[in-house]
Amino acid sequence: MGKLINIDNGGTLTDFCALDGDKVYHTKSLTTPFDLSKCFFDGLKKLARDMYGNENSVDELLQSTDYIRYSTTQGTNALVERKGPRLGLLVEKGADLSRFKQTDAESSLYESLIGDRVGEFDLSLTGEALEMNLMKSVNQVAGAGASRIILSVDAEGFRLIEAELCKAIGRKFPSHLLGVVPVLSAGGLTDDSKYERRTWSAIFNAFLHPAMERFLYSADHRLKNHKTRNPLLIFRNDGGAARVAKTMAIKSYSSGPRGGMEAVKALASHYGYKKILSYDVGGTTTDIGLVEDGVLTSETHGYVEGVEVSFPLADIYSAGVGGSSVISTDGKTITVGPESVGAAPGPACFGLGGRQATITDVFLLLGVLDSSTYFGGELNLDAERSKEAVKTNIAEPLGLELFDALQKMFTAWVDKIASALSEYCEIDEDTTLAGFGGAGALAATRIADVCGAKRVIIPALGAVFSAVGIGFSPISQVYRINLCDTSEKTIREAIATTRERAEKDMYAEGVNISECEISASLLRFRKNQSEKLFALVDGESLPDDFNAEDKVVLIYEARKNISSLKFAEVGNETAQSPIINRTGKLKFSEDSETSVPVIRLEDQKPGVTIDGPVIIEEAFFTGLVESGWRLSVSGNRDLILDKIL
Repeated sequence: MGKLINIDNGGTLTDFCALDGDKVYHTKSLTTPFDLSKCFFDGLKKLARDMYGNENSVDELLQSTDYIRYSTTQGTNALVERKGPRLGLLVEKGADLSRFKQTDAESSLYESLIGDRVGEFDLSLTGEALEMNLMKSVNQVAGAGASRIILSVDAEGFRLIEAELCKAIGRKFPSHLLGVVPVLSAGGLTDDSKYERRTWSAIFNAFLHPAMERFLYSADHRLKNHKTRNPLLIFRNDGGAARVAKTMAIKSYSSGPRGGMEAVKALASHYGYKKILSYDVGGTTTDIGLVEDGVLTSETHGYVEGVEVSFPLADIYSAGVGGSSVISTDGKTITVGPESVGAAPGPACFGLGGRQATITDVFLLLGVLDSSTYFGGELNLDAERSKEAVKTNIAEPLGLELFDALQKMFTAWVDKIASALSEYCEIDEDTTLAGFGGAGALAATRIADVCGAKRVIIPALGAVFSAVGIGFSPISQVYRINLCDTSEKTIREAIATTRERAEKDMYAEGVNISECEISASLLRFRKNQSEKLFALVDGESLPDDFNAEDKVVLIYEARKNISSLKFAEVGNETAQSPIINRTGKLKFSEDSETSVPVIRLEDQKPGVTIDGPVIIEEAFFTGLVESGWRLSVSGNRDLILDKIL
């Protein structure tokens, strides 16, 4: 087995984790939104430097790597910030648009993504009259500013009807002409029988598609120029990975957070934790998920920004708060996010032109962050720029001294994360918080205190934990087939036909179907409630208790597992005293500082314990452990934070 590289692209930072046998390497690069392939290769150069001593050894690294798996939060961030293409919608004449605005979430997204860019077509027309009607509607929607248009029909046989309408539009607007606006069939994406869900799925896919396509094909092309062994694999939000050409854009939504949850699931199993509530703090969002009794909570029909879609998704909530979230005020209250300064211009302290205040600026001024060690010592932080940003944006508008402004910003930031955790699920005595991402450790004990948790685990590789989690993914293809009836003949034929599809798709991944694990199961929907019946085995009798109104879906998966990270044994640690690397100065009032020990994670042995206050540093994360909490280093070098009772 050659090397394995996992990459998680976030709004502010892009994380890299490489496995070379039993050796693990990790690093980060600043995300470059103007050209995502730049930060992609910046990180690969850093890995080459760490592994070979020379960043020019990228070719050697890539040619000795079996698989590169990639995930991104770009789609999640784009939807949180509402930054993406302007979409249009084509519907039947007289369609009730209120069906797409049944909740506040739907209304908000509809206004942001579609607005008034809606056209109607008249299905009572035929031939040239229908084509002229369609042309007029397309021109109307495109003229209103739409760069991509979704066509959705609410009728029996919608897939065939939409296909014919799209052909008619193609005759009037052939794709070889400059400036033609793509018209996309909702039924071409999914055969989901629920009209609203199917339409929203197509809207989200169209919103995410252009940016994903531009970058992913660009990155894949650059990798081929370096003669990589296999195509770039895209980690999907269903936990599997496949090449770019076999991945839908909507499957990239929340794929980065899903990677983190795969790692949390493995961590829960390793430690025997019954219930882990995780929060992944990136630059733009904090992604929250739950693993309970070894199971990652998920929905048969997932939710994107609170809107139900046709595809299953892990139940991950993305709160608009992160390390680069803008902290602002209207002169009365302090708000945090969802707008983010990203990596460019970044927080004011980065010195890249940012003038707005962020939590990164706050922790620099409070003395938690140290410019000489932040981001592996590769990023000089400018405290004066942070001070100016906080004074201008917060302190002066609220009439506060600098320290008071910092405390209020700290509280507002923590409260937003703690509130999101508490709203997501009940926090009880069985709950262990898991904080990861670049800012997951930063205020872990304060967040736990606010939401009532008594234990927090900060993974040793927490700064790149989503990238670690991607490493647990197989190469796979998953198919969901809506069955027209539930006869044994129909089900057996669907299984056989789907296996043929899987064989071709996996062959395109360079995998023979004989190398794959195959699973097939039936999912029954009765009165809108789903029930997974059982896995189907060749020769097994099929259920005979279907009702006429039941909707049944065949779920078929072909997967090839790849080697993944192995955690070190825990539970047999020997008590150790910590190595104090230096003394930090924490600001506890406007005019005073307090000395606090600073320890480096890489210097500590399993079994080390120390009571807060203490600052813990790793190459790419920093955490403040406050008074009333005890820090322990596990055999896997993870940080266990326990409330001192």
